Amino acid sequence: MKLLMLGGTEFAGRAVVAAALARGWDVTVFNRGTRPAPDWVTALVGDRTRAADLAVLADGSWDVVVDTWTAAPTAVRDAARLLADRAGRYVYVSSCSVYTWPAPPDSDESAPLVAASADDEDVPYAESKRGGELAAVEAFGADRSLLVRAGLLLGPWENVGRLPWWLSRIARGGAVLAPEPADAPVQYIDVRDLAEWILIAAEAGLSGPYNMVGEQRRTTFGEVLAECVRVVSESAPPEAASRRPVELRWTPAERILAAGVSPWTDLPIWVPPEQAPDLLGALYTLDVSRVVAAGLRCRPLSETVADTWEWLREAGGEPAAARVGISAELEARLLAG
Repeated sequence: MKLLMLGGTEFAGRAVVAAALARGWDVTVFNRGTRPAPDWVTALVGDRTRAADLAVLADGSWDVVVDTWTAAPTAVRDAARLLADRAGRYVYVSSCSVYTWPAPPDSDESAPLVAASADDEDVPYAESKRGGELAAVEAFGADRSLLVRAGLLLGPWENVGRLPWWLSRIARGGAVLAPEPADAPVQYIDVRDLAEWILIAAEAGLSGPYNMVGEQRRTTFGEVLAECVRVVSESAPPEAASRRPVELRWTPAERILAAGVSPWTDLPIWVPPEQAPDLLGALYTLDVSRVVAAGLRCRPLSETVADTWEWLREAGGEPAAARVGISAELEARLLAG
């Protein structure tokens, strides 16, 4: 199989490239070249928002194109139109944010969608992703376009910093602010499982939209934090024995929210069911029966956490450019009561 990856050096794109190379696929990546291209790929450099740069894709043919673009849908539109006659299938990695807010619990792929256009320029994230979907379908047709509506993505190379933030915080030791309830559900997908399914789906000729996240009720927020504590503790070097032991200090959600802390962003992954039911329903109660029936297989939480921690330590021990998390000062105030 011949793959054209638009992007390919960050998180989801990087995982797709790694999975394709492991399968022996012929991989071409097209991106701005701001990060080194993976070994064993054909690297094409250019800014896809510039017509002169996009023209580097005017020659060649591929079995499948995978696109993770998150900004103006016109960039997806222009690339898809250029490639429509020379690629077999267009896989657009979208988001469950395309559903009209708030998506009701147990929403499947038929839930109402935000209004958007393939010709949109500077629009919010949800409209950008929906516009990208429309662009892919308009160029390749419904039978040759695959729309992967991702939920919470975790795993190595995470460029948002959600799981890395918790791992780094726990590694510092001491009392850790843990927002209740511990049994709040978490629905996520390891980025490598997303990548593997994309390749399986492309080979099988699948099309249409798929909610891409793990099954409901597989894990809880408390289990995520407990696994982080276990992995960090077991990997600690001998010289860390004198460090303050980790204590998850479970704290009522009401007190945390009253301090101005936002679920999902200030304390990543956390969504308190009673205080944020709309957020919970939209993020952690998605119906994934269609993608599971189409072959999705999810690795255990322990593997996701351990591999993310290993990658993070190799990267220096702190999440790079993390966009989430509360300050140490605010955490200390909440812990002090």
